[in-house]
Amino acid sequence: MKISQLMLFGVFFIGISSVEAQEKTSLTLDEAVKLAWEKSNEVTLASTKVNTKKYELQTAKNNQYPDIKVSGQYQRLTKASIDMPNQGESKSLASPDRAMLGMANLSLPLFAGFKIQNGIEAYDNLYEAENSNAAKTKEDVALRVITYYTALYKAQKTLDVLNENQKSAKQRVTDFTELEKNGIIPRNDLLKSQLLVSKTQLSIDEANNNLNNINFYLTTLLKLDPSTKLQVNEDDFFNLKTNNAPTSDLLALENRKDLEAIRFQQKASEANIRVAKAAYYPTLALLGGYTALDLKDIITVKYAMNFGLGLTYDISGIYKNSAHVREAESRALEVKNTEAVMTDRIKVEVQKSIEDYDLAINQSVVYDQALQQASENYRLVKDKFDNGLADTNDLVEADVEQLSAKINTAVSKATIIQKYYELLSVSGQLSQSFNLSKI
Repeated sequence: MKISQLMLFGVFFIGISSVEAQEKTSLTLDEAVKLAWEKSNEVTLASTKVNTKKYELQTAKNNQYPDIKVSGQYQRLTKASIDMPNQGESKSLASPDRAMLGMANLSLPLFAGFKIQNGIEAYDNLYEAENSNAAKTKEDVALRVITYYTALYKAQKTLDVLNENQKSAKQRVTDFTELEKNGIIPRNDLLKSQLLVSKTQLSIDEANNNLNNINFYLTTLLKLDPSTKLQVNEDDFFNLKTNNAPTSDLLALENRKDLEAIRFQQKASEANIRVAKAAYYPTLALLGGYTALDLKDIITVKYAMNFGLGLTYDISGIYKNSAHVREAESRALEVKNTEAVMTDRIKVEVQKSIEDYDLAINQSVVYDQALQQASENYRLVKDKFDNGLADTNDLVEADVEQLSAKINTAVSKATIIQKYYELLSVSGQLSQSFNLSKI
């Protein structure tokens, strides 16, 4: 392996970064997820949308209650001339200077072509769909936290390996300097060891830069002070039981919140078709009212009550409403096709996640074996070098191989956990894994 590959291994994983020499804040994965759910702008927006749908549902329910309207008037009048010629001899009445009128009307819908009931059903399903969307938003936020958290762990472990290797590389330079002074090794060998220190330092600097970026991304998501330096909890990676990982798409098709939202939208669209068809029917309402009138010195009316039934039938709507019905049916078909497309996409996502999870497990086994092999190879090459049977190139190459194996082994366990949570996410099981399934 070429020496120049050292830098690639130092920044092999996205999110590799380092923490400056200062106090760190320890944060478990469970704590990070809960904090994100409490502070995230996306979660707050999703909850607001749920409340909006709840109020829309309440508005629809209010349509089944009676409408009661009360009105009143008080008017000052000018001196008017009032004659009543049809009352025998013509005579003038007193001129009133004020008039008062009070009315109360009640209208209770009895039948509206089932429009009110179906409207309530439609909004109820839209409310449930928004709840499901909010749950999916929270799962997406949790997965982002997991991605950053595992990237932070990989970064910190990689930086630890690089720093450890740098100490050994610097000690080798010290040893080679003495050997070169005594003429035991050529200056070229000393320069090669010094070059390895320089390349390792470049990798460390790059890793520190990336680590600071990942740390900033995570603190921003968690609404923490950007200057906070987070330290991950290794127990989250080594004590997690992953033997219950999904092995098929059955759980996903039952539990995916985005698919559940589409299904509720489908029910709402079917109810909207029935709402559109309600225009084909007449509407019947119970009517009632009360009137009071006082025209000073002329007439006083009290307790004038009325009640009855009101019937309305829009004949022209029978023809005009057909387009509205076809529109509602087309929207329902759109939602149905969307569900079919999403179902296929979910199956693909689950299959890919299963393969990625299995690959991460298999790679971890190979990395463990590679580390043993690289460590043994370095030991043998080092013995040969000490006995003059290997040159500096062989020693440096063996060192780089060992460094690469250490980095891969250090991050492979975190990769397994990340792929495990990704599999839970596409299967709709991520919330349950944090005992936070109630959303």
